Amino acid sequence: MKFERAAGILLHPTSLPGYWGIGGIGLIARRWIDFLASAGCTLWQVLPLGPTGYGDSPYQAFSSFAGNPYIISIESLLEEGLLRTEDVADRPDFPEDRVDFGMLIPWKLAVLDRAYQVFQQRQPAGLMAELEAFREANHHWLDDFALFMALKDAHGGRPWTNWDPSLRSRQPEALQAAREQFAVAVDRQVFRQFLFYRQWNELKKYAAEKGIKIIGDVPIFVAHDSADVWSHPELFYLDEKGNPTVVAGVPPDYFSPTGQLWGNPLYRWDVHKATGYQWWQDRLKAVLQMVDIIRLDHFRGFAGYWEVPAGMPTAEIGRWAPGPGADFFEKIEQALGELPLIAEDLGEITDDVIELRERFGLPGMKIVQFAFGGDPDEDFLPHNYPRNCVAYTGTHDNDTSLGWYRTAPEKERDFCRRYLGRGDDDIVWGMIRAVWSSVAMFAIAPIQDFLVQDSSARMNFPGRTGGNWSYRMPAHVLEGDLIEAIRDFNFLYGRLPVKISEVELPV
Repeated sequence: MKFERAAGILLHPTSLPGYWGIGGIGLIARRWIDFLASAGCTLWQVLPLGPTGYGDSPYQAFSSFAGNPYIISIESLLEEGLLRTEDVADRPDFPEDRVDFGMLIPWKLAVLDRAYQVFQQRQPAGLMAELEAFREANHHWLDDFALFMALKDAHGGRPWTNWDPSLRSRQPEALQAAREQFAVAVDRQVFRQFLFYRQWNELKKYAAEKGIKIIGDVPIFVAHDSADVWSHPELFYLDEKGNPTVVAGVPPDYFSPTGQLWGNPLYRWDVHKATGYQWWQDRLKAVLQMVDIIRLDHFRGFAGYWEVPAGMPTAEIGRWAPGPGADFFEKIEQALGELPLIAEDLGEITDDVIELRERFGLPGMKIVQFAFGGDPDEDFLPHNYPRNCVAYTGTHDNDTSLGWYRTAPEKERDFCRRYLGRGDDDIVWGMIRAVWSSVAMFAIAPIQDFLVQDSSARMNFPGRTGGNWSYRMPAHVLEGDLIEAIRDFNFLYGRLPVKISEVELPV
């Protein structure tokens, strides 16, 4: 799919500022979209939007189809009368600079349950009809997800493999009995998803009106403890008790010397192929209702993936196994048409991966932080970029650019200074300028780099099991100090939208 030259910012909704302990998808997100539009950006890149599970990671969600209830806007619920002031009077004293998930999650879910009670008491006719329409339109994933979450709560949060064998193996009689026993809990889960999708759809519409396209993220693998695996065990390599026999990861690379042991169950690609990749068709259609462009995470896994025997402590021991290859993309295109995809092609990339990406004309990714090993032929140096790529200063898995520069070997720091023609005090904006001025179709930087923040603002440390995903942007950013600087870069390097004159500065 042909894309126009453009620029944007990487910022997950959880990282937006605000009063309620975590970013929301109400007014604060609209202010962020206003900021982007005023700066001449037309792209907003986010991470996966599903309900986070283990380690609070958006890449370990309880569902590939559901939305994250933690970012439902409380202000919007108050405005609609689904919450009363007294319902949020017990708000904890949340930190402003990070998300404290341990403090946030129980409180936010309790607030959403209060909204459900208000909804049941008042039963507003319009919303009741909307909810039923939502339930009907999404029943193919929503029924299983809502029951999965209700059962998970009933089992104290334990993984589904530790449930009663009749529920673990989805015996029809046991499932029917559970739906009856936990009917209220199931309805609460459906209500949360209704709220999320209602608010997100309104936000996406607002973004479109402002000329902003949202780049979403589809992880190639799903969490083992998820409604996806529980409801479709035949699609994964599992033993008779539902445990993975092999798991996903990547071998040692520049992110981690022992590799990354993700632990996700691996697909039975032969089973997927026999269905015409129907589950994947449903998944991609669902995501494209939420975003405009998809970043296909770990693209190399479609050519070949690193298979680690279950139980290994690291990803060092494993083997390369063949992915579905071109057949997958051919069948998806036949079913859904040409899709707006970006291939995340980082890591150990072999010829078959490049051939697969180029066969379908997919833009790859270039990270300028990886560029300064000292060889002018390095693919990550901006002068070597092809047009059909997306260029970044860094991603959520990298250190901030300032953090990288402060900890990089002096040889790389020297090459970086010489290449950019910048001193220590201007390196980060020099890296942004190099990305923006390149021929790359899209230029994107995390908000942390525009703010020249150090490693304390890093979003994720691959391989570290805790303390990730908690970054929050300072509230003052939305006051507009950065707008002119970013807008000037977009002007200088031809990344302004055609109708930039119609973009209004926020009040």
